[in-house]
Amino acid sequence: MVDSRYTAYMPDENGYINYSKEEHAVWTTLYDRQIKIIENRAVKDHLIGLDLLGLTREHIPQPIEVSNQLNEITGWRVTTVPALIDFDTFFDLLSRRIFPAASFIRRIEDLDYLQEPDIFHEIFGHCPMLAQHSFADFAKEVGDFGKTLNHKDQVMLARLYWFTVEFGLIHTTSGLKIYGAGILSSKSESIYALESTQPLRREFNLIEILRTPYRYDEMQKIYFIIDSYEKLFNMVNNNLSEAFAEARHLGMLPSLYGRVQEYQEHH
Repeated sequence: MVDSRYTAYMPDENGYINYSKEEHAVWTTLYDRQIKIIENRAVKDHLIGLDLLGLTREHIPQPIEVSNQLNEITGWRVTTVPALIDFDTFFDLLSRRIFPAASFIRRIEDLDYLQEPDIFHEIFGHCPMLAQHSFADFAKEVGDFGKTLNHKDQVMLARLYWFTVEFGLIHTTSGLKIYGAGILSSKSESIYALESTQPLRREFNLIEILRTPYRYDEMQKIYFIIDSYEKLFNMVNNNLSEAFAEARHLGMLPSLYGRVQEYQEHH
């Protein structure tokens, strides 16, 4: 579990958060920088989602307003969370088409990297993809399945979430693109994930993903590539229980890192 150095903001009685001028300036800096980096690297659905949700450079979007827009498109909502949340809470929220979003924004000294998710990662990275129906259905399916698991198996399911929702790549007619929020909201990883010769890039393999260790505090050593959100949803919807049984039987793959440091809880 990652201990946050930040204090979450809770909305007022009308659902709004009072961000400072300095915090809005951080959002603008992040937005301007990242949109230039991802404009030719992000999957088109993410860029469309930014427009559908009305996200702009001028100010930090209010989660309640993003929630209302998203609800009209795919039936998803956004809720702010007070702190790091456990797997049970996380998967329960996903199963109800509710995305838990951190409400604080990083400080200027943490502009390039922050271990824990902030509102830029949550809203800029995640929410535009939840405006895509097949992808949104996949996220709900992960939540539904996660609710049925014990903690040990939830950790395995978190690997699937990690290598898709957070750090997934996708084949498109325009070439390999990014759809994972952890990449889309990262200055360095947006370039590294597609252009570096260092990481492995493999076709999506459910069993392999469930057995692959990851770290949250380094660049990824491996990325998995899907062909479409529809195929991803269908594969998970039809084969997840069987895949878990096989992955348990086979055990973990050797770590590509010096040591493994996985999330034991999602937030």
